Amino acid sequence: MSGMEIDLSGKVALVTGGSRGIGMAIAMSMAEKGARVAISGRKQENLDRAAADFKERDLQVLAVSANAGQAGQVDSLFSALDRELGGVDILVNNVGTNILTPSVAEADEGLFDKLMETNLKSAFLASAQAVKRMKKRGGGKIINISSIAARKAARGMGIYCVAKAGLEMLTKVLAQELAPDRINVNAVAPSVVKTRFSQPFWSNESILNEILKTIPMGRIAETSDVVGAVLFLASSLSDFITGEIINIDGGSLA
Repeated sequence: MSGMEIDLSGKVALVTGGSRGIGMAIAMSMAEKGARVAISGRKQENLDRAAADFKERDLQVLAVSANAGQAGQVDSLFSALDRELGGVDILVNNVGTNILTPSVAEADEGLFDKLMETNLKSAFLASAQAVKRMKKRGGGKIINISSIAARKAARGMGIYCVAKAGLEMLTKVLAQELAPDRINVNAVAPSVVKTRFSQPFWSNESILNEILKTIPMGRIAETSDVVGAVLFLASSLSDFITGEIINIDGGSLA
C-alpha cells in the first residue's frame, strides 16, 4: 500500500495561525511529510517559540509575522513566500478567534467586524493570493479550518457561528470556481479540540460534561484528529475531492 502513503515532498505549504495549537500541529506534520513549510501569526514571540520547536525536531520553517485580516500584510506575507520558498502549493486557512457574547443582538459593531475579519476575511485574502500562484503552478490545495459551529448554533458564540458558516460557503464557492484549474478547496469542521484556544470549555468539568453528552464517541478531539484529515486533503490522495466539509466531531452532527 506504499502508493497510499501521504508524501508532500516538493510542495510548499503555508499555515496561517500556525504558531501554536492546531495550526502548529498541522505545520509540523506537513514538514515531517516532506513539505517546505511557512507559518504566519500576529505575535512575533509565538512565532519565535514555534520556530525553536521546529528546529528542536530538525525541521525547517519560515515564520512570518502578519495580520491575516489585513490585505497589505497578507500581500507582504505572500511576497515573502515567493522570495524564500518560490510560491505556494498548499494553503491552510487556520487563523481564527472567538469572543463570547450574551447574544448577537447585544454585540457591538467592532466585535462583529473583528470576528468576521479573523475567521472569514482572512481566508478570503489568503486564498486570493494563493490562487494566483497555484494557477501558475498547475494546481494546488486550499484547506479551511471551520467548526461544527457553522451548522450548529450555539448561544454565546453567535457571531463565530455566522463567520464559520460563511467560511464553509466560501469553501464551496471557491471549489466550483477553481475546479477547472485543478485547485481543490475543502474544509474540516472540528468540534471542541483540546487546545489553549478552547481551554475555557474543556478545563471546566461541568461544561466539559455537558459537551461530552453531545459527542457519541465520548471524548473531545485532539489535535492529531484534525491533522490526519488535513494531511489527507493536502495530499494527492484527495485529488478528486473538492467542495467538501469533513466533520471531526465524534459523531456530534451525525
